[in-house]
Amino acid sequence: MPGAWDLGRALAWLEGHVNMEVQAPNRVSAPTLDPMRRLSELLGDPQGAAPVIHITGTNGKGSTARITSALLTAHDLGVGLYTSPDLERINERIARHDQPIDDVALAEALAAVAAVEELSGVRPSRFDILTLAAFRWFADIAVDVTVLEVGLAGRWDSTNVADATVAVITNIDLDHTQVLGPTRAHIASEKAGIVKPGSSLVLGETDPDLYGIFEAAGATDVLLRGRDYEVLENDVAVGGRLLAIRTPLAVYDEVFVPLHGAHQGDNVAAAVVAVETFFGRPTDPELLQQGLDAVTNPGRFEVVGRQPLVILDGAHNPAAAQAAAATLDDFDVPGSRFLVVGMNQGRDPVEMLEILAEAEVELVVACAADSPRAMPAAEVAAAAEEVGVEAVVARDVADAVQRAGEAAGTDDLILVTGSLYVVGEARRSLGVSHRPPVDRPR
Repeated sequence: MPGAWDLGRALAWLEGHVNMEVQAPNRVSAPTLDPMRRLSELLGDPQGAAPVIHITGTNGKGSTARITSALLTAHDLGVGLYTSPDLERINERIARHDQPIDDVALAEALAAVAAVEELSGVRPSRFDILTLAAFRWFADIAVDVTVLEVGLAGRWDSTNVADATVAVITNIDLDHTQVLGPTRAHIASEKAGIVKPGSSLVLGETDPDLYGIFEAAGATDVLLRGRDYEVLENDVAVGGRLLAIRTPLAVYDEVFVPLHGAHQGDNVAAAVVAVETFFGRPTDPELLQQGLDAVTNPGRFEVVGRQPLVILDGAHNPAAAQAAAATLDDFDVPGSRFLVVGMNQGRDPVEMLEILAEAEVELVVACAADSPRAMPAAEVAAAAEEVGVEAVVARDVADAVQRAGEAAGTDDLILVTGSLYVVGEARRSLGVSHRPPVDRPR
């Protein structure tokens, strides 16, 4: 059994395990959660120490998880939040409220997982280990509720050893088809795997052809967007959006959320319904606004600079790119628009750039993140030129951000996008640590 580890030693052990997040997704063997269940059992099944709200979806699951955590925190609950990937430090993935696990606690949690790995003979993946470390820490600090963001799909995701009280599925679109299957129905079936008998399902996907898949998943009740809840108003406001939301239990008017993009209205609505369902009662409007005021969402349409306006958004698939292009119209910028773009392999760069180019882009600065999965920058640049946008190739993400800043004037806008790995490196190069506060509309 490992002795006392510092974080350096713990991370060195962690990085000795296969990292599926930096490899092209590929299901090479029959999926199973048996190794996770075995390791969880040896840890004392910490995933069962607190009730769980489990969140998946093609897009929006991270935002919905953060909003849900903030709303629960406003109710004076101790909230464990598990998200992925991290942008700058691995500690970000495991948090209490919005505060990441500290280095000593992370090292201790990883050492505990190392000990049960040694006992079991099971060789977990890097993501398995981080998930187990999160469960262990949340149990140790006795959180009142755990909010889990799925890593990939749902049914065979490491987080699915937990049984959710409330499951949330934000939407279904084509993504990771080489792993999840070629159709939206295949993907829906995989994501429906987080629904457990006796749980409640908050369902943001409204395609009637998919509803039967979710209905058959075994939830006690299914709360469907457009039928059981909806966003009644969704307007641009200074620093975010102003919403009106109807839920099964209440109507909430003039709700401000400090996030950009109309799509965030659906994420807020799903989070509000999840919290209502968790408590079995409406949320006090003051607590609702208190929770939303505290929401942070690094790397998701995050404004990090002005004159020029600099925005970071980890849009990584066509649906997210469409949302990013539409959200740019929320900003009244008189000048030109510049893109810093890097993507992972397996994406269609022409399709992504066609969508982003609809925002009337002046220049694309193509780059590649420091990841084995990164698409070569020259390939991104070629795709931009194919859709009629001038492009240049940068050495790396930091160089791309610098070159875009040199090209842009004070009235222009720079969007860094295409991958959360790119966004994370951009945050480091810009020295971003926290989102600047914004004034709520009065």
